[in-house]
Amino acid sequence: MLDLVVVGAGPYGLSVAAHAAAGGLGPVTFGRPMESWHAMPSGMFLKSEPWASHLSDPAGSYGLDAYAAARGVCAEHGVPLPVSFFAAYGEWFARRAVPGVDERLIVSVAPAPEGFAVTTEDGESLRTRTVALAVGVLPFLEVPGPLRHLPRRYVTHSSHHGGLDALAGRDVTVVGAGQAALETAALLAEAGAGAVRIVARADRLRWNTLPPVLHRGPWAALRAPHTGLGCGWTNKLYADAPGAFRRLPAATRARLFDSALGPAGAWWLRERFAAVTDVRLGHRIAAAAVTGDGRLRLDVEGPDGAGVLETDHVVAATGFVPSLDRAGVLDPALRSALRTVGPAGAPETGALFESSWPGLFLAGLLTAPSYGPSMRFVFGAKYTADRLVRGVRRRLRAGTGGGGAVGRPRSGGRAAGVRA
Repeated sequence: MLDLVVVGAGPYGLSVAAHAAAGGLGPVTFGRPMESWHAMPSGMFLKSEPWASHLSDPAGSYGLDAYAAARGVCAEHGVPLPVSFFAAYGEWFARRAVPGVDERLIVSVAPAPEGFAVTTEDGESLRTRTVALAVGVLPFLEVPGPLRHLPRRYVTHSSHHGGLDALAGRDVTVVGAGQAALETAALLAEAGAGAVRIVARADRLRWNTLPPVLHRGPWAALRAPHTGLGCGWTNKLYADAPGAFRRLPAATRARLFDSALGPAGAWWLRERFAAVTDVRLGHRIAAAAVTGDGRLRLDVEGPDGAGVLETDHVVAATGFVPSLDRAGVLDPALRSALRTVGPAGAPETGALFESSWPGLFLAGLLTAPSYGPSMRFVFGAKYTADRLVRGVRRRLRAGTGGGGAVGRPRSGGRAAGVRA
């Protein structure tokens, strides 16, 4: 019987595993390190500052700055780093801080006596007392309703593209107004797409401003402190006090989760985005269908009424929704028993990242409705890893039948050992 299985090998999974390994828990980590980051199109850059993009180990020995220095790269404030560089950093971190990552995927996490049964993609079953679920964002990608029935030949999510060359010479419509949409559109224009347009519900595009220098006078720093989520006191509260966010009323958390750090393009992208001249704001896609000549007909509603748009392909850069129902790796009975929070139905997360099912711990996007916006970014990995591993230790001491989790499961019944 294992003590801890970590499901996922992205920034959160690797950080949790590093803290658990350093603490002698002997975690077994499953997943292909940084797989979704390696799959992003070449030419993409990190939006976060290098100093806010460290994976976490307890000693702080394997930060992004250490990796950059070892390769003769200067990771400077205000200078964006390629996503490919960050992906390679994550693999370097895994080799040094996480013993023996097993690159098989986990296809099922199910309740079992004294813990859980986890099943690998090739059918091996293992027993573990606790599980840390850190599956990243890909299971939770969001595509607008009118586009969901269309095959990937016609509609993809921005996360599906490791490259954009296949769309060269074609008419492409990008849906969204955030960094993913704006950067994808710019990359398409640079890759030679026949035509590129943006369709977005937003009434205007928002751009982040060039960040002020890192070391400033005390008055400037007091007025707009730097944080891992951007400048300003509101961002500082989100960055420094996820625990306080968790104590807010559920309705307040849901409102802030929906509105905080809304869609915006990075300051360094604005000049490149100028190549995209067809930007349709205040528009939404009401319906979509394949035409007789193999194109897409989009019925679009905007400020001037309804209209029709024909295109060859749609890229939905419409983000991710942390819905528990999309966490397909969890056994259906386990999923249905978990207590949820927020309109999307994310699993509620306790003070040490334990779900309402004793021994099941959560990390990353699934915890953002409980802990706030920092959990949508790599920056939140340190806060998560330290506390989650403390929670695992407490659960192992208490046993799987002990108390200390969130509360009643959403079905209204009681999971074993859960305090109401």
